[in-house]
Amino acid sequence: MKILVINPGSTSTKMAVYEDEKPVLLRNITHTAEELAPFGAITEQQDFRRQLILDELQQANIPLEFDAVIGRGGLVKPIAGGVYEIDEQMVNDTLHGCVMHNHACNLGCLIAHEIAATIDGCRAFIADPGVVDELSPLARISGSPLMPRICIWHALNQRAIARRYARGIGKEYEDLNLIICHLGGGISVAAHQHGRAIDANNALDGEGPFSPERAGSLPAVDLIRLCFSGKYTEKQLLKRIAGQAGLTAHLGTNNMREILERIQQGDEHAQLIVDAMIYHTAKQIAAEGAVLCGQIDAILLTGGMAHSDYIVNELRKRIDFLAPVYIFPGENEMQALALNALAVLQGKRKVNTYSN
Repeated sequence: MKILVINPGSTSTKMAVYEDEKPVLLRNITHTAEELAPFGAITEQQDFRRQLILDELQQANIPLEFDAVIGRGGLVKPIAGGVYEIDEQMVNDTLHGCVMHNHACNLGCLIAHEIAATIDGCRAFIADPGVVDELSPLARISGSPLMPRICIWHALNQRAIARRYARGIGKEYEDLNLIICHLGGGISVAAHQHGRAIDANNALDGEGPFSPERAGSLPAVDLIRLCFSGKYTEKQLLKRIAGQAGLTAHLGTNNMREILERIQQGDEHAQLIVDAMIYHTAKQIAAEGAVLCGQIDAILLTGGMAHSDYIVNELRKRIDFLAPVYIFPGENEMQALALNALAVLQGKRKVNTYSN
C-alpha cells in the first residue's frame, strides 16, 4: 500500500511517503515569515502548501499514485478517537463551520482531500485530531454552566505512544490504564482508561500546566480584569494565552535548548521558571491519577521536551511514586498517521464517518 502523509505546522509542512510500514520519503518543508506574509487566514495557504508537496514528489520521481492520503486532523467539531474518512461536511466545517482557531493543522484535511480527489481509487483520511473528545460526564463540568470543559490535546501522538507501549509489553491499549503527558510547545496530559481518554486538558486554549508557548491555567479574576483594563486588544490577549505565553513570556524564547544552556551557565531565573513548569506538569499528572482512582499501569512521557534529561529526571522525582514512568521522546506523528491509514486499508481498523 502506498500512502502519502501530510502534517502542516505553523512554519513548516512535514510530508512522507510510506510503502506499507516503510518510509520511502520524508521531507520537512520550512516556510519563512516572508513566504507566509501574503496570506490572511491559515486556510488561504492551502494552494501554496499543496503545490510544494507536489513539487517534492516530482523531484523525488514519485508518481501521484497512492492508495490513501492521510492528513493531520484539524480543529473541527469534537469527535471520538479513530480514523475518519474525509467527506464534504468535514471540509466545509474546516473552512466555515466549526473552526475554533486559525491553526495550521486545519490544512491537513483540506490538502489530503484535494490531492486524493485527483487520484483514481485513492482514499482520504484524518486520524485522532486534537479535538478528539471522549471525556467522562464528570470531566465536562466546570464551575460555571456557561463554560463546560473541552479538550484540545495531542491525541494522535498520545494514542500512538500508548499502542507502542502496549505492544512492547504484549498487551492491548484497550487493556491498560495509562497517564500520558505530551511535552511540546503545548503540554497535554490525559488519563487513558481501557482505550478511551476520559480526561484531558485543553492544552491550546489555557488549561493545565504552562509550557514553552502556552499560558496554561490562569487566575480567572485577574484575567477578567486584564481584559477590561483597556491595555490590550482581544487579539493581543489571545496571544498571551497561546503563542506569546509560558516560557516565551517569561524568558523571551521558546527554544528549550537555549533555555537549558542558560540554566547550565547559572541563569537562576531561567531555572526557576523551568522548574515551575515541571512542578505544574507533575501536579497535572498526579491529578489524572485521581481520575483513574490510583489504578495506573504506567505513566508515559513523550513530545520534544522528553529528549531533555533534566526535564525528565525532575518530573520523575515528583511522579514515579504513582506508577512506573517510561520515556518516548519526540512526536512520532508521521508514522502514526501512516500506520492508521494502513490499518484501515488492510481491514484491521474500522474507519469512522464524520458526518454521522
